[in-house]
Amino acid sequence: MFRMLFLIAVLSLIGVVGVRAENLPYTPVLTPNGSTMPWVWDKDGAKVFHISVGKCKHEISKGMIINAWCYNGQTPGPTIEVVEGDLLRIYVKNELEEGTAVHWHGVFLPNGMDGVSGLTQKSIEPGQTFKYEFRMKQHGTFMYHSHGDEMVQMGLGTMGFLISHAKNEIKADRDFAIFLNEWFVEPGTKTPNPNIMTDFNIFTFNSRAFPGTAPLVVKTGDRVRIRIGNVGQESHPIHLHGYAFKTVATDGGDIPPSAQVPDTTVVVFPGQTRTVEFVADAPGDWAFHCHRRHHPMNAMGHDTANVLGVNQDSVKDVVRKLVPGYMPMGENGMDEMNYMGMKGPENTLPMMGGQGQFGPTGMGGMFTVLMVRDNLKDYDHPGDYPHPKGTVADVVDESK
Repeated sequence: MFRMLFLIAVLSLIGVVGVRAENLPYTPVLTPNGSTMPWVWDKDGAKVFHISVGKCKHEISKGMIINAWCYNGQTPGPTIEVVEGDLLRIYVKNELEEGTAVHWHGVFLPNGMDGVSGLTQKSIEPGQTFKYEFRMKQHGTFMYHSHGDEMVQMGLGTMGFLISHAKNEIKADRDFAIFLNEWFVEPGTKTPNPNIMTDFNIFTFNSRAFPGTAPLVVKTGDRVRIRIGNVGQESHPIHLHGYAFKTVATDGGDIPPSAQVPDTTVVVFPGQTRTVEFVADAPGDWAFHCHRRHHPMNAMGHDTANVLGVNQDSVKDVVRKLVPGYMPMGENGMDEMNYMGMKGPENTLPMMGGQGQFGPTGMGGMFTVLMVRDNLKDYDHPGDYPHPKGTVADVVDESK
């Protein structure tokens, strides 16, 4: 107790942001392609955070930057990380041109701190700073997001994780947090259309689309925890190759071990978080993605004619007279687009992107890779997986 009080006092005096990972009672959460929000101790032992909400430029993947609305200049906003029992003091400054509020999704707190504009508080008007203060009574994976003009503000990126560690938490070796989201960006433009309700064309992990998504790098034998959050419009069945995991918690609390079942896919509905765990005992490069067929894919047209099985030889020359350079596609599927390297409109990602060690992956959107390796010295990108001899499917000569 004395040691903790002394640590608090020292950190308060010197203004150190956070604490070294080895001195924490938990494994720090990693938000791939994101960050963790810095904090300082106040004199009364409160953890103090500062959030600004405003407009920013955000890279979905190399070659595509959008006009987003962000927390602290990024979407999702930096992950807030605390311990059950902490007193939180959060200052929110509004740098938008309209009012806003911040809701602490799933958190039990005084009604006046719940962050619903007009209902539980006045709107945070442009240029104003509001203070939220509450003690964290729970542990688990929660979210923070706008609750003022949320169709626009959330639709343009105002969301983030609030993660509360249990006092006696069972540590994971790798603890990841991934936000699911979907967007509609008209090809050739930069501003997402928040009025779209269903026909989205960009799907993201932590507001990044493959091949711009960071891989999840772990060592063989690591206990891996993945926290998944969703405040978008659609449900997402998130599937992991090569493993079965157990869903150990929801935003409502821990799931008793007797109720945990092995699975390879977890569905995360809007407004939910799900936390899954497994032991990484199978080395390799394992796909991790949404299993809705259009979601591991980037911008595509949904009003294109279905020409599967249609021979276009008789019309291609006629069409080329009207559209120079026209190439008939789709008769035998869309895989050919992987190899063509066609340039689309400015600031628009190809429908499928990314390169694996054996060729184009034919994926985009909500897709990344769990990289499991033996004997890693660190968690930097380890490069392609060195498959043991005889363990890669390949062509055979059936005549022999």
